[in-house]
Amino acid sequence: MTRRTNLALGLAALLAALLAVYQLERVRSGLEITRLAAGDTPMTLYQLPDSTGPLVVVAHGFAGSRQLMHAFSLNLAQAGYIVLAFDFEGHGRNPIPMSGDVTQIDGTTALLVAETRRVLEAGRDLPGVDGRAALLGHSMATDIIVRAASDEQEEGRPVDAVVAISMFSEAVTAQTPERLLMITGQFESYLREAALTALRQLSPDAVAGETVRAGQVERRAVVAPRVEHVGVLYSQTAVSEAREWLDRTFDRTSEPTLKPLGLWILLLLLSVVVLLRPIAGRLPAGPQPPPAVSRRRFMLAAWLPALLVPLVATTVYVEFLPVLVADYLMVHLVLYGLLQWVLLGAPWSELRKLSLWGTALLVVWGIGVFGIALDRYAASFIPTTERLPLIAVLALGTVPFMVSDSVITQAGRAGVWRRVGARLAFIASLVAAAALDPERLTFVLIILPVVVLFFLVQGLMGRWVGQRSGATSAGFGLGLCLAWALGVSFPLFAGG
Repeated sequence: MTRRTNLALGLAALLAALLAVYQLERVRSGLEITRLAAGDTPMTLYQLPDSTGPLVVVAHGFAGSRQLMHAFSLNLAQAGYIVLAFDFEGHGRNPIPMSGDVTQIDGTTALLVAETRRVLEAGRDLPGVDGRAALLGHSMATDIIVRAASDEQEEGRPVDAVVAISMFSEAVTAQTPERLLMITGQFESYLREAALTALRQLSPDAVAGETVRAGQVERRAVVAPRVEHVGVLYSQTAVSEAREWLDRTFDRTSEPTLKPLGLWILLLLLSVVVLLRPIAGRLPAGPQPPPAVSRRRFMLAAWLPALLVPLVATTVYVEFLPVLVADYLMVHLVLYGLLQWVLLGAPWSELRKLSLWGTALLVVWGIGVFGIALDRYAASFIPTTERLPLIAVLALGTVPFMVSDSVITQAGRAGVWRRVGARLAFIASLVAAAALDPERLTFVLIILPVVVLFFLVQGLMGRWVGQRSGATSAGFGLGLCLAWALGVSFPLFAGG
């Protein structure tokens, strides 16, 4: 790119980022947003000044956080509800790890139900709350809030409404919850069927989009168009249906001042990524990338680790970190990176080509600028102190892996088929590991979207830096960014 083109690109990205921030901040305009805690559970209270009315407790799904539920929290607060969102144990800013047996209802599930009820109790005591309350949750949290509502009902403190987004729960019966709205994305076929099953407990011929009643029990199942498991959280249909269901429950009328978030978040994050391009172009010219290896050696270096590492890593794997499967990932990554490096025949002198400027730019931009934007508007990215040692340990695996990945892709200069092929081989190795040891490693599959997004987003930034500062610099920077992303994404867990 010419200097003028770089300048124009940077200016366009900066303006787009500022527009996105302006629109995202407008959603918060006029709200009082307060950080609270129920014991060790961190919470955020959203409300209009001096508002009074029903409480809505908002719960996120597995590996989520309060930020992921912003579309509902902010829009419901703008509609006049007093909204209280929180981080489950092991998630987001919550310093207490998840515990108990994840396979048993009376294990981890019971502990999370108890935590939800503590938050609900704290919320009911807040100034302005008129005693009425609703629970809203996504994915994993749907089972939690259904069970919490049932327990509250049994103890004489009924919850007035439940909104379950992407619901799966065996606790739904023909009697409970009494008022249940189920929202699923169009591309969540299994969960759509689960919602219909719950709806047809009241009316065998009920269909999506219909509200059915049986005595005191009322239910509705809605499909949000053109979205999947995460996109449903930003669907205008989903947010509007939730608000209207709560309005009917509490006999209220709120203004439909829907403010979409999803597209503005995407624009902001895309702008932050693109803005790095002209900045990276100002880096001092570093070493040339390593020459391309032969097709035969590339295939060997890409696919032999994908075959061998799962066999070895699952055999030697011993749990030693208080994070679900993070310890396995560290072992898998370090073995993968070292074996791939050897198969590439990369000289160890390549490591001496490290440019601190290039590595520092990737870390500052990927963790600082991109990460802070992500943390404020979309997902928790700033770790608690308990997570910092985990990030350091993960870096022992992510740095060797990303350095070898940068070499095999020639710091992004390799052909598209080589770049895609190398990443597909790695993803296949993770799938193979989960298949070899499903009892312990099924949760590895949950990180696959994180890995894919990392290659698409951070990998692109690494490519731009690597083209100026060399493969080793890009690899080190990306390795530190990947350790951070994994360290803040996975729930803390203390078995037992």
